[in-house]
Amino acid sequence: MTETAYRILGATGEWEVVIGLEVHAQVTSQAKLFSGAATAFGAEPNTQVSLVDAAMPGMLPVPNRECIRQAVRTGMAIDAKINKWSRFDRKNYFYADLPQGYQISQLYHPLVGEGAIEINLDEKNPDAATKRIGIERIHVEQDAGKLMHDQHPTRSYVDLNRSGVALMEIVSKPDMRSPAEAGAYLSKLRTILRYVGSCDGNMDQGSMRADVNVSVRKPGHEFGTRTETKNVNSVRFVMAVVEYEASRQVDVLEAGGKVVQETRLYDPDKNETRSMRSKEDAHDYRYFPDPDLLPLELDDAFLEECRQSLPELPDAKRRRYEEQLGLSPYNAATLTADADTARWFEALLAEGARIQKKSEGEVAKASANWLLSELYGALNRLGKSLEDSPVGPEEGAELLALVADGTISGTIAKQVFEIMLETGERAPRIVEEKGLKQTSDTGAIEAAVAKVLADNGDKVDQYKAGKEALFGFFVGQTMKAMQGKANPQVVNELVRKALA
Repeated sequence: MTETAYRILGATGEWEVVIGLEVHAQVTSQAKLFSGAATAFGAEPNTQVSLVDAAMPGMLPVPNRECIRQAVRTGMAIDAKINKWSRFDRKNYFYADLPQGYQISQLYHPLVGEGAIEINLDEKNPDAATKRIGIERIHVEQDAGKLMHDQHPTRSYVDLNRSGVALMEIVSKPDMRSPAEAGAYLSKLRTILRYVGSCDGNMDQGSMRADVNVSVRKPGHEFGTRTETKNVNSVRFVMAVVEYEASRQVDVLEAGGKVVQETRLYDPDKNETRSMRSKEDAHDYRYFPDPDLLPLELDDAFLEECRQSLPELPDAKRRRYEEQLGLSPYNAATLTADADTARWFEALLAEGARIQKKSEGEVAKASANWLLSELYGALNRLGKSLEDSPVGPEEGAELLALVADGTISGTIAKQVFEIMLETGERAPRIVEEKGLKQTSDTGAIEAAVAKVLADNGDKVDQYKAGKEALFGFFVGQTMKAMQGKANPQVVNELVRKALA
C-alpha cells in the first residue's frame, strides 16, 4: 500500500489534510422511495408528484422494495455489513421544498454498515499504488424538492418532482489525505455504482453529488475542526474544494484564528468556497423513529437473491483481463474503469472471436488496442461518446478480422475505418468496392522491390556498408509503390532477400 504524501506548507511548517465524503446517490428505480410517482429526469416541473410526495393529510408512506434491494446490492459490492434489521427516522427541519417539514432517513440503524473501497493511485500500474478507504455506512433516505429562483423577478417557485426520490447516502471514513485520493475514491465509487446498476452516476444531472468534509492538522496530531461543502457535482470540483478549503483553513489557523464548524458552498466560477450556515448537530434535527413505518427486516432468501444478482465487479474484471486475456495492467484498468466501456469491449471481443474462430484471449490484445487508440481517438475528434459511436462492436470486429486474416494491412484498415465513420458502411463492403484487398502476389512485390533498389543505389551501398537502419526505408518505399496493398510480412521477406 502506498499513501500520497500531500502536505500544505504554511509559515509554521507542514499541515496534513483530512478528508471524508458523504455521497448522495439517486437509486435507480422507476418509482420513488415511499410512493408510486415516477422518477424520470427532465420532466416538466411538478408532473411527477403523488399525494404522499406533496404531504397531503392522511397519506402514508410505503417502502419501495426495489430501492431497498438496490441499496443492499451496493453494500454487498463494497463488501459491507448488511443489517438484517434497520429502521427509518424522521429528520425534522423546515424548508420550502420539503412539504412534510421532515425528511425520512436512517440515523441510528442504517441498512448497510461498514465496508471499504480500494482505490488506485497510479493509472499506468494500478497495483503499484493502492489505498483502502473505509465506508462507515450506507443509509436510505428521501430527497427534497427543488427551488427555482430564475422563473420570476420577485418570487421563487417549488418543483416537487425530486421530492421523495430514493437516495443512498454513502458515508466514508476520514481516510483520505489528498485531493487526488478524494478524486480517486469518488471515481471508483461511481464506477461500482454503475456496474451494480444501483445509480447511473450522472453527476451533471444531480443523480450523484458529494458533501466534502475537510479539516487540517499538524501531521500525527488529533483531527481538527471540519467544514462541510455541500452538493459538489463533479470529481474535478471535489478535488478543487479539498485544495481550496484546506489552504483556507491553514491560513485561518496560522493567523491565530479558529476554524468554525459550518456548512459551505462551492463557487466553481471563482474556485472558492463560502459560508452558508453553521453546521447543525444531530440533536438540532430532533431525530426520532418514524411512527408511520415499521422497521425493515430482511430474510436470507432476499439477501441471497441480491447477492446472486451482482455482476462481475471492476476489480475482479480487471484482474481477469490481465490474467486470462493477457492485457497490460494499464489497458485492463482503462477498459474496466467504466461499465459501458467494459460491456462494449466484451461485445467486440465475443464477436471478434466468433468471426475469426479463435479464443477471446487470442483476439483480446488487438481488440483492446484498437478500441483504446483508434476508436477513442476518432470519438474524441468527433465529440462523441462510446454510446453515440457510429461504429458498433460488430462492425469493429469485422474490421479487425480483415486485418487478422491478411485481407487488408493495418495502414489500409485506418483508411477503411475513416470511411466507416463517414458513411456507416461495413468494412467488408468498403474493401470490396474500393479494391483495397492486400496482395501477397510475390511477383508483383518482387518487381516493386527491384525498382526501389534500382532507384536508390546509393542507399543500397550504404546499407551493405553497415547502415542497417535503411532497411525500413526500403520497406516503406515498396509499400508506397504498392499503394499500401502489399502484405507487409511478404514485403519484409522479399526486401531482405533482395538486399542479401
